[in-house]
Amino acid sequence: MRKLLDAGVSVFETRGYHAARVDDIVKLARTSHGTFYLYFSNKEDLFRALAQEVGDALQALAESLPLVGPDGAGRAALAEWIGSFADLYDEYGPVVRAWTEAEIGTHEFGRLGTEMLTRFTLTFTDRISGSLPDRVNPAIAALALVAMLERMNYYVLSKQVNVSRAKMIDTLAGVMHASLYGTTHA
Repeated sequence: MRKLLDAGVSVFETRGYHAARVDDIVKLARTSHGTFYLYFSNKEDLFRALAQEVGDALQALAESLPLVGPDGAGRAALAEWIGSFADLYDEYGPVVRAWTEAEIGTHEFGRLGTEMLTRFTLTFTDRISGSLPDRVNPAIAALALVAMLERMNYYVLSKQVNVSRAKMIDTLAGVMHASLYGTTHA
């Protein structure tokens, strides 16, 4: 099953979700069609399994966000966490891109992606709410920051923005930290 899931990510990355075929996935996984159909009914089932895996990983990542304070240590902790988000995005980028592209319509995968990011954002809200100044609404801040974090990783991974990973992480950490605490504390 793991070989099929990993092959699915690779095929979605090279061919895109819509052009990907079960034949491509089976060939890359070096397994049979019978094995594929033992685990999945079709390409959509495999994608659902991957989306659930991404959602679980996002949830665990949101829960791992340490206390981010207004000082340099808080900014450094945020930068390290953003690096972990970028790692996750690198690993599952084709899945995230597919659900992001499906958000435009009423496709099930767009709804699934929206649900996963909503769960992530709610947990992120809980993680940052105890450390924010009174003037900052945690739900609004979390939604804005998650949108920025996700979009920037999407643009970099899809090569729509040409910036190094280190520069992206450092800039996101600076902007996110300043958004929460103001620039005098960064």
